[in-house]
Amino acid sequence: MTSPDMTEANIDKLAELFPNVITEKLDAEGNPKKAVDFDLLRQELSDHVVEGPQERYQLDWPGKRAALFIANAPIAKTLRPAREESVDFDDAHNLFIEGDSLDALKLLQESYLGRADVIYVDPPYNSGADWVYADDFAETAAEYLLRSGQVDGRGARLVANTEANGRFHSDWLSMMYPRLKLARNLLSETGVLIAAIDDREHSGLKQLLDQVFGAQNFLANIVWQGRAKNDARFAGGGLDYMLVYGRDRNRLIADDVRWKEPKSGYGLVVAAVRDAWARSGEDAARATAILREWWKSKPETEKGLQSYTEIDESGRAFLRGPLASPNPRANLQYELLHPVTGRPVPMHENGWRYSRETMDQMLAEGRIIFGPDETTTPRRKMYLDEQEDQAIRSLVVQERASATGALIDLMGADVFDNPKDIGVLCKWINAVTQGKKDAMVLDFFGGSGSTGHAVMALNALDGGHRRFILVQLDESVAESSGAAQAGYTTIAEVAKERLRRAGAKLVDEAGILADSVAPGFRVLKVDTTNLTDVLRTPDETEQQTLSGLGDSVKPDRSGEDLLFQVLLDWGLELTMPISVEKLEGHEVYLVEDDALVACFDSEVSPELVRAIAKREPLRAVFRDSGFASDDARINAEQIFHEISPATDVKAI
Repeated sequence: MTSPDMTEANIDKLAELFPNVITEKLDAEGNPKKAVDFDLLRQELSDHVVEGPQERYQLDWPGKRAALFIANAPIAKTLRPAREESVDFDDAHNLFIEGDSLDALKLLQESYLGRADVIYVDPPYNSGADWVYADDFAETAAEYLLRSGQVDGRGARLVANTEANGRFHSDWLSMMYPRLKLARNLLSETGVLIAAIDDREHSGLKQLLDQVFGAQNFLANIVWQGRAKNDARFAGGGLDYMLVYGRDRNRLIADDVRWKEPKSGYGLVVAAVRDAWARSGEDAARATAILREWWKSKPETEKGLQSYTEIDESGRAFLRGPLASPNPRANLQYELLHPVTGRPVPMHENGWRYSRETMDQMLAEGRIIFGPDETTTPRRKMYLDEQEDQAIRSLVVQERASATGALIDLMGADVFDNPKDIGVLCKWINAVTQGKKDAMVLDFFGGSGSTGHAVMALNALDGGHRRFILVQLDESVAESSGAAQAGYTTIAEVAKERLRRAGAKLVDEAGILADSVAPGFRVLKVDTTNLTDVLRTPDETEQQTLSGLGDSVKPDRSGEDLLFQVLLDWGLELTMPISVEKLEGHEVYLVEDDALVACFDSEVSPELVRAIAKREPLRAVFRDSGFASDDARINAEQIFHEISPATDVKAI
């Protein structure tokens, strides 16, 4: 009943590669467990190991080793459902997890391993203040200042401006490191991570992502230009960034993934062409003249669109493109005859752009433009309606003020500073998932819920069925903030209410696509494990305490609490449809068409066991204390063995 032990998983991976380096050692209780013989491992990697004080290219900071340890260490926690805070709980396909993202990411490791298509994070920026993510390995300010030589043993400062000497950068990196390592596991092979960041931690985050994802998987550094400050002392600023990494860049290349976006102003030009064709009476020369006159008004469009100034006899706008091959190839060098004079036209020294067969096809389609005679090099028609998309640009120009205003309109108050822009999120989520309409999107710094809002907005736009998982710490809002004045106590409360309102509004506006918005979400909260510690040695146990050790479930936990811990332990998705039925007088949970059937009643009858077995579920779970005796539990197993031998039966 703990999250996966990543250290054990890493040892298993080493065992597959180098079985001879695996040995045994005794744990704290004296039990044998697998371990790595590092002397043998060094021998296996003798040409590649970097040891000791040798110089190497790396990013280091105080607390890095501890951060790596905590990423791998298991936790005895679970996710408890909050049905009353959710929307359409039973059928929701989205998740809102309230709690520390480190715990949440650990708990999601088995259920969502390799499932996320895109992870978008806008982590809390390092302001130099006390850190809200107080991870267990973080040292106090006093410990850091003493160890780093900034104060003496009596606490007197030895170095001025201590905040600038690394502690806050180290804390921030230590917070991000384990979360990014765990998040990488959740990305699919073609998955992409987008991390928004400002100038303060851009360089550190870039190096950290290089370590976690591998520098070879870096894809892009997007510059986000917001409002600049005219009174700035140096540059106007207003810049944020988005660092983009792939889980496997080579896989993306092999799949010929290309991120595209519509050309700015494309629809405007298409409308102008259509208008010119209609006004000309479908006369190509006159339509071209009208279009060129329209271009003189200097409409705001992508620069490349301004070359589409001609309209042909089919009413399609085009430009005259080159026919020369960029590289010399023998099969591209052949005679091309002028259609009137019958003589060869001039050929580029590299040859033509197309093979003989393709060139003949283009000639038949009228896509080759010749001059009056053979002395002029021909050109090819490049039609506007075939050039709608372009490679997505690395510069985003969008003021955040518009996102703030939109959120105020939705919530009726200024409840969150600097929310993410929905339009920008939609653009990038759609681009990096190649328009995949069932993509899963994860944001483990959920903030005000912008990422979930963007996913629902994309679904409303194109009828998709994308899903989101948001994680947000139950961090208190400032007492003087607009959120506090509006009645909210935590940022998580703001995010949940934003998702409720945004979902309802999108459904109202979506019309026939309302069903695709999928505004439902399950609220789950990180909490301690549902089980109590009942493990005792004989000399620690008194006769009168034995009765209290029979039930290992905490008294304040419900059957639904236990159900979600079982889903986690079995690595099942936490959004599977759930229904509750009465069976032989007992409350029974049915998950995903009997993929799992569970009953956590305090007493389990043989009739109930037989009724569940007749349903032949894939998995069945009971509460261990629900059986009157060991014999009753063994009999239950025997009933399943006879009626439904394929069912995996467990008791907790």
